[in-house]
Amino acid sequence: MSDAPISRPYRSSLREEQAAQTRQRILASAGECFARRGYAGTSLADIAAGAGVSVESVKLSGPKRDLLLAAFELAFAGSEGPRSVGDSDAVRAITDIPDNDAFLAALVGFVADANERTSGLWAGFLSAATSEPVVAESLAGLLERRRADYRDAVAELDRRGMVGSADDRDEIAAALSFLLSPESYDQLVVQSGWPKHRYVAWLVEATRRIVLAE
Repeated sequence: MSDAPISRPYRSSLREEQAAQTRQRILASAGECFARRGYAGTSLADIAAGAGVSVESVKLSGPKRDLLLAAFELAFAGSEGPRSVGDSDAVRAITDIPDNDAFLAALVGFVADANERTSGLWAGFLSAATSEPVVAESLAGLLERRRADYRDAVAELDRRGMVGSADDRDEIAAALSFLLSPESYDQLVVQSGWPKHRYVAWLVEATRRIVLAE
């Protein structure tokens, strides 16, 4: 009879789960550091300290520029990677709402919550892109994905009969991207001191008046 140890597949699963949890902590720390200190002012040691891991563990998670992008994706959509926000469970649930007014309020609320989580991080992203070509490249890809997400949102609005028949769909998508941008949250809530509920109500009404058919 062989004395070879019995394979324990669950140990591999446990290691994978622990590795995923460590990466989540690293990305969460990276997001907080980038939002508070800016991209240039954040070191790998800062990220490691916030995550409670070694600097070597942070290095294994990728270069700083990749951590910036992944931290933003995680904070905005709840997961990292290039998939469409429309593929998330949260947005699918919103799309299933039959009432148009409730759908619009839920969609705007989802984006407003995401903007709240990422406002400072987004500002750091924009700042880093002005001096780091590799960050600028990541930003360009992120913006293209955002444009695609808003084109998908307009397609859903169109399916619901909420867009005028003569309106330019690409123009509406661009207007939505501007209106619901992290910059609007920063200007109205962070800088002007609006309470969150007022910001959300304003977004819903502005969306209805500017880009939707009445």
